[in-house]
Formats: sequence, C-alpha cells, structure tokens
Amino acid sequence: MSIAQKTFAKFERVTENYEVKVHPQTNRLYHIQLSKDSIVKFLNRVAQENYSVQHLEYTPYARILVASYLLDQVGEEFGEILRGIVHDRESGGFTLGLEGVTENTDEYVIFATAISHLLGSPNHDSMSGKYYARFSVKDTDSSDSYLRQAYRLFTLHTDGTFVDEPTDWLLMMKMVEENAVGGESRLLHLDDWKELDYYTSHPLANYKFTYKAPRSKNVDQEIERLTFFNYNNKPGMCFIDQFVYPETIEQAKYLRDLSASMENDESVTELELPVGDLVVVNNIFWLHGRAAFEKNPNLNRELLRQRGRFNQ
Repeated sequence: MSIAQKTFAKFERVTENYEVKVHPQTNRLYHIQLSKDSIVKFLNRVAQENYSVQHLEYTPYARILVASYLLDQVGEEFGEILRGIVHDRESGGFTLGLEGVTENTDEYVIFATAISHLLGSPNHDSMSGKYYARFSVKDTDSSDSYLRQAYRLFTLHTDGTFVDEPTDWLLMMKMVEENAVGGESRLLHLDDWKELDYYTSHPLANYKFTYKAPRSKNVDQEIERLTFFNYNNKPGMCFIDQFVYPETIEQAKYLRDLSASMENDESVTELELPVGDLVVVNNIFWLHGRAAFEKNPNLNRELLRQRGRFNQ
C-alpha cells in the first residue's frame, strides 16, 4: 500500500451527515460532501439566531457559535477530521461546499466562517479590514498586484509573507462566477515538487529575504523571512515573487529560477472549484496560485478568503 493510500485510509469515511473521500483530481486532497439536510438545518439555525454577516463581523464570539451550530448537525468528530486533514503532511487540504442548497452569498460567508473557526482563528485581513476578504476579478483592473489581474498567471506562493503573524492555513471560496473560462486554482504540495531538494540545499535557502506589501494590502511593515524552514522535521516554505526584495543579482536569479521551477513542475494541479465550494490548504507546505482567464469583457469572478493560525 502506498503512502497516499495509507493516508486516506485514516480519514475516508461515510456517515449519515457527510462523506469524506479522495478528491477526484488529486489524491493529495480530500473532498467532503455534506448531506443537504445537514446544510439546511445549519442555515435554519443561523437564521433563527438572527446571525447576519454584519453580526459576525462585529461580534467575534458569534463566529465560534456558528461553527458549533454546524457541529450540532454533523457531530463533534467533524471538526477533528477537518483539523486532522489540514495538519496531516501527506494531505493537508480538502474541498467542500453547500451542495446547491443556497446561492445566497451571505450564507456562503457564514458557512465559510463556520469551517474556518473549526480549523483555528482567522487573522485580521488588512486589505478588507475584516476577518475575511471578498474580492472580484473582472475584465479590467488597476490594482497593484496580480490578485485581480485576470489575464496573466498568478504565480505560486504562500500567504502571509509580509505580515508578522502565523499563517498556518488558507481558505478560498468561490462566491460568483460569470463568463469565466480558465482561472483555475493552481496548487502544488511541497513534497511533490521534483526540485525541492535542490532549492532547499542551495546556500540562499537559509537567507532572510525582505518582504514588503504594495499599498493595496494596507500593511506598512517590512518583514525578513527565510524561504525554507523546519516544520515538524520537514521543509516548510514562505515565498511570493511579487513582494520579495533581493539585494543582489545572485539572489534575484535564485528567486526567479525557484519560481519557474515550481510553475513548470508536473505535479501542479489545476483545481476545478464550483460556485459555493471552498478549498482549504495548509499554508506551510502547499503553494497556490491561479491560471489566466480567457479574455471576456463580461468576466466576473468573486472569491472569499480567510487565512489564519491553528489554535493550541
């Protein structure tokens, strides 16, 4: 039995309220399918409590309570499974969604909040000023990063490179998609990268590079980061090509070649994510990015992002 098969034997299961199975696109991820009945009961409970998105934004304990309402429907073990998957080095990620029960984007935010608070504590998102961010990708854009630029590759990276706080996990949810061809989420598990050993043994692997955010991120500080570090006796990574400031030609070439190596690796997965579904990955050993869209003047995609730390 392979390592991947052993891993999925740990978490695969079928219950009355949900099923955990290997993702159809990659055996590094799981796909979790909740019963529609459980989702309906969860959303009804939230409505009974009058927990709007604004209430969650203003009242932090309400975010944890909506997570408890989801557990009331699916069982306490569900939270343990989610945390177990994201901590597990052989996987570290999953997808799940609302199974077409609702198309209300406020309910998408509430559901994503429940999931994120079963994982840990979301960080403050300086770009939005909230514990989450919603942002659109359209035909034209004047932003100062690749995040909203539809027609170019958004290169593989980890989140939280330019902030002085742990960013252990990342949640991305597709809220709206209209007239979109392309734009798939691109994912690479660090252990699948063929040239990992070369770049982790390079002299610059232990150099602390300076990271600075563009104005749109609303973060003024500069951070020094190692590209690679020890994480439970295996490599962890911190990298984004847009915000790292090398000081020499040698450093610039190292960063360029590192990024190109990941982008061209045969293990990169272009994930298909329906509207109303979300993906969660461990931000320490998963890289993520986005493929380019095909040109369309009516393109409209909106995503939700939450990222944060594991609770002790």
